[in-house]
Amino acid sequence: FNETFDGVVLAYEVNILGNSAKILPAIHPHFGVRLKAKLLLFHPKPDMLLEGKVAKLGQQSIHIIVLGFSSATIIQEDIREEFKYKVRHGKEVYGSRFQKQHMIKVGAVIRFAVKRFDEEVLHISGSLLLPQTGNVCWLDKHLQDSQAESSTKKRRETEEKVELLELDKDIIEPEMSSLKPDHQTKKSKRRRIIPEAS
Repeated sequence: FNETFDGVVLAYEVNILGNSAKILPAIHPHFGVRLKAKLLLFHPKPDMLLEGKVAKLGQQSIHIIVLGFSSATIIQEDIREEFKYKVRHGKEVYGSRFQKQHMIKVGAVIRFAVKRFDEEVLHISGSLLLPQTGNVCWLDKHLQDSQAESSTKKRRETEEKVELLELDKDIIEPEMSSLKPDHQTKKSKRRRIIPEAS
């Protein structure tokens, strides 16, 4: 953790602004060069969503590795009631009571919310209380399914509106067509009457 940048530097891109350098007084043989840098920092804030790989799982907690260097722990009270601890085929898992396919096990990548971040040891306290947290594969698939379902629903609603408009059009057009001949007939009668009168 770098206090100057208020985070862990993950990557940087440097742009040197000039070709000349200044010799730094009292730090000979060092010199200073003006540069501009873009930094990619890791500094989790509370309520931020992160993803990490489950390293260890027990009845009391889930231990996660984030980006290969930071550890995270989710204790039992921060795991929503939907997830129940079980031992399945000799392996410990947290399985959803509502969605049988939604399981958290060792090796799975999970999405969790940040509660606290200890800058000194780069340790994160996490939570699975939010509905958008859990096994990433299941969440992404479920999200795609729900998006596909909502787009299908919108398409159906649009088709129903078009059908209603066509139905209204079919109802209105016959009325209009039945009005047109009467109107033309009246005109033709007037034309006949006018020449006969003169």
